Amino acid sequence: MTWTVATERFDSPDASALRRDYYDEVASRYWQRPATAEEIDDGLDGDGADLLVPPTGQFVVGRYGSKAASCAGLVLTEAAGPGTAELTRVYVRPAFRGTGGGGLLLAAVEKAARAYGVRLLRLDTRNDLVEARGLYTKHGYREVPAFHRRQYAEHWFAKEL
Repeated sequence: MTWTVATERFDSPDASALRRDYYDEVASRYWQRPATAEEIDDGLDGDGADLLVPPTGQFVVGRYGSKAASCAGLVLTEAAGPGTAELTRVYVRPAFRGTGGGGLLLAAVEKAARAYGVRLLRLDTRNDLVEARGLYTKHGYREVPAFHRRQYAEHWFAKEL
């Protein structure tokens, strides 16, 4: 089987299911218990995913064979300054971890960012998302000082493109 990564609307059926699984995992880890369907719905309501379309961003879905297995988003943030964007909603379903899909997601988002003229891609993550932190470090992201004080952010990374 091989990976393919392509731009897709954040609200397509596959992208919506991936975003839901992403939120389920990060919320469940944070609360140290399974998230309820209502909590997942609340978290997804007004989560800013509408920015993941041109001209404010992009969303990509990775497929392993024919199965939707991963996703990531790019948000162009004027507040961060010209040439800066944020990487967000990076997720690989557990069954597909360790197969190279995470690196392909990052490469796809970085390519999209360059096309928008982005020179600095940054992100935040949490202590408990150790797989994500390892992925970012492996692919050239370096830990940087905090660039915001949002809830749930405990580590900040950036990569010059």
